[in-house]
Amino acid sequence: MGFIEEFFTYETPKSVVVKSWTVGIINRLMQLLIMIYFIGYVFLHQKAYQTKESRIESTVMTKVKGFGISHGRDGVDKIFDVADYVIPPQGGAVFTIVTSTRMTENQVQGKCAEDPEVDNSVCNNDDDCAKILGHAVGSGKLTGKCVNFNQTVKTCQVQGWCPVELGSTKKIPMIGAENFTIFIKNSIRFPLFNFSKGNMLPSITIDHIRRCIFDSKTDLFCPIFHLGNVIADAGESLTALTRKGGVLGIRIEWKCNLDWSADHCVPRYTFHRLDKVSQTNNVSQGYNFRYARFYRNSSGTEYRTLLKAYGIRIDITVYGQASKFDIIPTVINMVAAFTSVGLGAVVCDLILLNFIKGSDKYKAKKFEEVGKDHEKQSKFTLSSIDLYKSKQTLALSPEGSSAPSESPCK
Repeated sequence: MGFIEEFFTYETPKSVVVKSWTVGIINRLMQLLIMIYFIGYVFLHQKAYQTKESRIESTVMTKVKGFGISHGRDGVDKIFDVADYVIPPQGGAVFTIVTSTRMTENQVQGKCAEDPEVDNSVCNNDDDCAKILGHAVGSGKLTGKCVNFNQTVKTCQVQGWCPVELGSTKKIPMIGAENFTIFIKNSIRFPLFNFSKGNMLPSITIDHIRRCIFDSKTDLFCPIFHLGNVIADAGESLTALTRKGGVLGIRIEWKCNLDWSADHCVPRYTFHRLDKVSQTNNVSQGYNFRYARFYRNSSGTEYRTLLKAYGIRIDITVYGQASKFDIIPTVINMVAAFTSVGLGAVVCDLILLNFIKGSDKYKAKKFEEVGKDHEKQSKFTLSSIDLYKSKQTLALSPEGSSAPSESPCK
C-alpha cells in the first residue's frame, strides 16, 4: 500500500524567493553565459538557424600544357610534349606528370640472366637457383638454371622480356617541368538547394585564360595553375620531386552561404603533399611506376621499350557545404536556448540545498508534503477561524450588549 500511495502522487512547483546576493549573482551569471553560448556560438558561429548540405556533386576536368627537354644518352636533346609525360591522357582528377625515366629498349620474349641487384639472384650453380624457384620478385619466371650475366658474375636465368631492366641504368631527367601549366575545370552542385556553380566565371574569355595564372588574391577564378607555384605552395622542393617523384594534393573547397548572393560562393584552394609520411622511411620513397611502348619489326617480331617513370602525381579532391535559412532548425534551437536558461536555477538549487548556511530552512520552504493528516489539520484550522469570525460578528451585532465581548483568543 505504501508503494501504491507513493506511485499515485503528484508534484507541483513551488516558488520560493531567496534574497541572497551570492545565489542571485550565480543565477544571473549562469543565464548570461548560456545566452552568450547560444547567441555567439550556436547561432552566429555555427549558424544553427540554417539547413546544411555537404552531399556535393562534382566533376573535374584537367589539361596540362608545356614542353620539357631531355638530354638523351646519345647526346641528342629530345623535346617532350603532353602526350609523352602526362599519364593517363584522359584529363581526369588524378594524373601523373613524368619528370624522369629509366629506359630499357628493344626487349623481346626469351630467356636471359637476371639483374645481379635483385635479391638472391647471384648464383654459383643450378642448385642455388633451384632453391628459389617460385620466387615472385624479379624480372621474369625463374627457370632454375645458373647462367653468366657477364664474364665475372653468374645469375639465375629468367624467362620473360629480355634483356632485363637493370637497376644501374641511369635515369634521364626532364628539364622545365616547373613551367608546365595545369588547367582545372571544376563544376559543383548541391542537389538539396538545386544550386550549381563552377570555378570559371561565365564572363571569362579565351584571351583571359591564355594569359592568366591563378592567384588566390588577385585572380581567384583563373583556372590555370603554374606547376612551380603548386609545388611551392605545398612547401616542397622541385628538385626532390623530379628526382624521386611524389604525390601532391589539390583540394578545392566550396563553402556557400545561400542566404547571400551566388557571388559570395567562391572556391578555396589548398595545396599539400599527400605522401609526406612515406618520406620518413628508407624503403619505397617517392612515386614511380612502369609502363611499356610496344612495336613490331618488319619480320613480325614484337618488341618493346620498358620505361620506369618517376613523376609528380596530382590528386584533385573537391569538398563543400551549402547552407540556407530554415524555420525548423531555427525554432528547435531557440527552444533549446530558452530551456537551457533554466540550468541556472538547477545550479542555484544545488548550492542552496547542499552548500550554503541555512540549507535546512530552504529545504523546509521548498519541499512540502500534503497528505491526509495535513488535510485534517487544515479543516480544524479553518473551523477555528470560522468560529472566531462568527463570535466576532455576534459581538459587534446591534442586538447584543453594547460592550464588546472578550476575544476568543483569551
